Parts: sequence; C-alpha cells; structure tokens
Amino acid sequence: MKMLSLLKKSAGVTLVAASLALPVQAADQVNVAFFLEWATPNQIAKVDQTYDDAMGVPVNWTNFDAGTEMTEAMLAGDIDISYSQGLAPFINAVNASAPIKMIGIAVQYPANDCVVRNGAGIDKSNASELEGKAVAVPLATMADYSFRMMMRALDVDTSQIKVIDQVPADAAVSLADGAVTMACGFGADSMAKMYEAGTPLMNDADKKAAGIISFDVVSVTEKFAQQNPELVRTFMEVTDQSNKNWAKDQSKIDVIAKDAGLSVEATRAQMATFYFPSNQEQLEKYFNKGGLADVAIGVVGGAFATKENPALKDYSVVIDTSFLK
Repeated sequence: MKMLSLLKKSAGVTLVAASLALPVQAADQVNVAFFLEWATPNQIAKVDQTYDDAMGVPVNWTNFDAGTEMTEAMLAGDIDISYSQGLAPFINAVNASAPIKMIGIAVQYPANDCVVRNGAGIDKSNASELEGKAVAVPLATMADYSFRMMMRALDVDTSQIKVIDQVPADAAVSLADGAVTMACGFGADSMAKMYEAGTPLMNDADKKAAGIISFDVVSVTEKFAQQNPELVRTFMEVTDQSNKNWAKDQSKIDVIAKDAGLSVEATRAQMATFYFPSNQEQLEKYFNKGGLADVAIGVVGGAFATKENPALKDYSVVIDTSFLK
C-alpha cells in the first residue's frame, strides 16, 4: 500500500516537473542503497571513496533490510541508485509502474534458503505438511520468490500456509523461538542463526534442479538516469573494475567484512557462493536474447503478477544496458 501511494505521488511530481520544463542540472551528490550482511567487492571502492573520486561528487551510502524498502526510498526521492536490489523487489516495483530501471546485474548466487525448524519432522519428502503451519517470509523479496518456487516444485499449496511477513533477522528469531515452522531469508548472520535452529528444506543442488535461480540487480530512478547519465555510467565502471580487482586479489577481504558487518570467516564463506559477472559478460550472457537475465525476468515477473499489477508484456522497457557499454 505504501509503495502504491508513493507511486501516485511520484507520478504527480513528474507531471509538475515536466510542465515547468526547467533546465536539467547535474546532481551534486549521489545517494546509493546497499545491504549489510551482503559482502560484495565494490565495498572496497565504497570505503576507499573510489566512487566519490571517479564520479566527482560525494556518494552517500544507506543500508536497507530489504529490496522493497529500497524501492520505497527511490520513489520518495531519497535514493538514486540501488545496488544489489533483489530481482523480485525490482519486478514487483515495475509491475506496479514504478519509474525505475534495471541497469545491470550486481551478483548471482544460489537461491535463498527456507529453513525448517529442528524437530518439526518435515523435509522435502513430506513438504506438504507445511500446510496449516506458520512460515516467516520477507514478502516481495528474492527469498519470497525462492519460497514460492520451492513450494511449487514440492507441490505444496501456499494458500494453506500462514505466511508471516518478516525481515530475515526477525524471521531467524521466530524460527529459534518456535513461533514458525519454517523461515526463509538472506544475509550471512541472519541465515547462520536460522541454520542453528533448523535445516534447509532444499539444498543448492535441489534448487538448481528445480530451476530456481537468483540474482540481484543494480537499479536507478528514471529521473536520475536521464539527468545524470555520466554519473550512472561511472558508477557501473567503478563497480566493474572492483569486481575485476577482486578476481585477482582478495587481500582486502577484511575491508569488505567490516563494511558488511560480518566476520572475515562469514564473509569468505558467503562470497565463495557469489558470482560477479563483468559488464561485458552481462551483455553477452545475461541480457542477450535467451540469456540468464532475459529468461529469469519473465519467470519472476509471472510469479509475482497480480490482477492489480499484472506482469509486463515486455520487460525490456524497464531495462537499460547502455550503462554497461
């Protein structure tokens, strides 16, 4: 509901701005959203202020608990670029006509886990016993997408599950306390707490076999991209170089760990499951026709479509790969 009201407000602001026809001015600062507990190579450039130096303006970073919150902040005008926003939150936003664009892939990773509480007596062989039980899921996120796809693969009727909308940190507490039978989430520390209280319903091989793939995107407000194309392009160039540097040298893992709010051990374990495609790779293997992103976007779009916010007929209209070139 909050996002829909912001969408209406955003649309009104856009119309007023257009009617005034004021000259475009380049931004004197850039506001970027990111996640804690989500270790990525560009955090070295963030800490070293490489982004600030390359872009020529201060870059302000704000952490969020979920990609849905990033969308709300973008619609409110508080965030210009969201780094590593989940594909699901992005899709939900554009299905609701949010004026934002996908400009690249931040990271590909194994689909988020859903963890069944120890002692529940439920695993993938009898997953239908989740029906009638309470499950914690951060709605409209990639964990929600993973949950839906797992339930579909295991022939579980989600309408018979009591789904509780909780961010991963809270979901981990609910699982440990026995308030829910299963919890789904993301983030190294939150997931570590879930694993202490239970066991993943499906392992990575199971999820891969079921065709459940996950990646996060880099998104930007349409207004910011139109008015500051060089700043956006430079942001993507610095990110790309950060990924290339990391592939050659992981000696600054402690910098990433501190910025992500994780231990070095947790950071190393998490990043071992992450893949950071280069800009060139994204153009050739992700956004090409039949590529990973091209296919996944349609799948996720359909999974989250509603009568009020149906899937787009063509998601290419909300994707701009020009900043990768």
